[in-house]
Amino acid sequence: MESLQSGLLFLALGLLAGAADAQAPTRVRGTISAVDGNVLSVKSKGGNTDTVLADKTQIVFTQPIAVADIKPGDFLGVTSAKGADGTLKALEIRRFPKPLNPGHRPFDGRDDQTMTNATVGAIVQSASGRELTMTYDGGSQKIVVPENASISTLVPGNRSQLVPGAAVNLTARAVDGGKLTAIRIQVSPPKP
Repeated sequence: MESLQSGLLFLALGLLAGAADAQAPTRVRGTISAVDGNVLSVKSKGGNTDTVLADKTQIVFTQPIAVADIKPGDFLGVTSAKGADGTLKALEIRRFPKPLNPGHRPFDGRDDQTMTNATVGAIVQSASGRELTMTYDGGSQKIVVPENASISTLVPGNRSQLVPGAAVNLTARAVDGGKLTAIRIQVSPPKP
């Protein structure tokens, strides 16, 4: 009897864990290929993904800004390419309204790209461009900002910015038979 109860408990825990996994958010990064009513089609590395927009879907827009708009004390998310000499060169910089996941880590599972979410400690002009000193609990990073780096700040967005060609980074949940429903969408303007 005790082994039957243990078995049932193990089965129940397994089912609960499976249900929790089914509710785990999914991340989709790519470019909008089509918009049809409340369905957003996103082309990513894995192919096309259709996501349903809900009334409560939060949309944030990456409003372009200049490097001169960045000040010490700002909290940034910086995606960088790591050179052979270990120098970090910014590819994309986002200014956040508040700290989000501070730290320094590999980006997209790659050794040659990093993500640094940290506070700007200093900005200096160097021979290769402006250099940011980013600080977070337990460390700091120096990141060179070349002229071609994408720099923006996050502002409230709206559905009119969800157009084909726009880059998106969205979080969604599977509902209604596995259909993805967007919880939050970060959208950038289409590149000219």
